[in-house]
Amino acid sequence: MGGGKSEIRNPKSEIDPCPNPCPQLLLCERVPRYHRATVGLESEPEMKLRSEYEPPLAVAEWGWRYHHIGIPTDTPRPGEFYLEEYGMHVSGFETSPFGVEWMRFEPGSPVSELIRTVPHVAFEVDDLEAALEGKELIGEMSSPMAGVKVAMILHNGMPVELLEFTES
Repeated sequence: MGGGKSEIRNPKSEIDPCPNPCPQLLLCERVPRYHRATVGLESEPEMKLRSEYEPPLAVAEWGWRYHHIGIPTDTPRPGEFYLEEYGMHVSGFETSPFGVEWMRFEPGSPVSELIRTVPHVAFEVDDLEAALEGKELIGEMSSPMAGVKVAMILHNGMPVELLEFTES
């Protein structure tokens, strides 16, 4: 943008209406009531916004551990493994240094359309039932293989997978 500096106010008062919530939201230490309504968080308690250098709350405070990212694809990939119960082929997880898992779904797969079409991030948790408290489930909790419990939750329109490993 132009070379001039734009003035961005950082209101702390609920009396002063918010003329432009996006830039101010990034600068506010806590999200004031009118910002919470603007970004759809009116029912949330005031939240501390994180800085670029801070890990997400799920990692920093809840103890969740990154496991993988699942990316839907229509393209067959080398080394696919077929999961008949889910009508899907998965690949890449075993060899990706970043935990990338490709997912290709068969027509008629019973998996939610959201999961079939939107990438998801997956976290390992110590207690799946506790991690699910207060979260919106997508489908049912399942056990795709011995020693693993899995559930998908919805966060801001994105699926998030939670995994608990019950056997080493």
